[in-house]
Amino acid sequence: MADYVYPPVITAIKALWKYLGLRFTFSGHENIPTNGGAVLAINHIGYLDFALTGTAALPVKRYVRFMAKKEIFENKIAGPLMRGMHHISVDRANGTASFVTALRALRSGEIIGIFPEGTVSVSFEIKELKSGAVRLAMGAGVPVIPTIVWGSQRIWTKGVKRNLRKQNIPVTVAFGKPMYFKKGDDADAGEKALRAIMIEMLHDVQAKYPDSHEGKRWAPARLGGTAPAPLN
Repeated sequence: MADYVYPPVITAIKALWKYLGLRFTFSGHENIPTNGGAVLAINHIGYLDFALTGTAALPVKRYVRFMAKKEIFENKIAGPLMRGMHHISVDRANGTASFVTALRALRSGEIIGIFPEGTVSVSFEIKELKSGAVRLAMGAGVPVIPTIVWGSQRIWTKGVKRNLRKQNIPVTVAFGKPMYFKKGDDADAGEKALRAIMIEMLHDVQAKYPDSHEGKRWAPARLGGTAPAPLN
């Protein structure tokens, strides 16, 4: 499909990252297929997770098509951009249409980004996952790439005033090894296996993060932070 909107948006996003002074650590690019479909299953800790993950995937010259709630597509400014970048609108009251659209995109060789927790995790831990990522991968015959973002919650997240000042915040995006599922596999079991790997990856990323988590609002209680305790 033609991409006339994605390139200029990338240029604008890169300018924003430079303005904010973000310090990136990207890893696992070898796990993203250079061609063919794949599902990126991404943890959700802030409102910029999609843009940061998309930026992290650029070195392999792949554009990620994200599944996002329909309200974003209804916004007068964001909507045309989302449609122009061929992202996929999700109606939470009726997800069948978006599932079919994502399935077709995967089968045509696109990379689909999905947040299987369904919403931002205010505890910054991995919530229980919905099985959509695994079901999509099964239906399209493509791998799931567990993906972890860390640091984005310090910029803009749920329940906290956004901070768009230059702060030189470290941001990590890590792509894990592909997970493969076959038609007929237990999707719920696959979701549990995916969550276990995402938790392991998150802990590894946090252990390597250059800034201390102690006493920080953007850090989970498990690491000495003051974020709300997990609900599950």
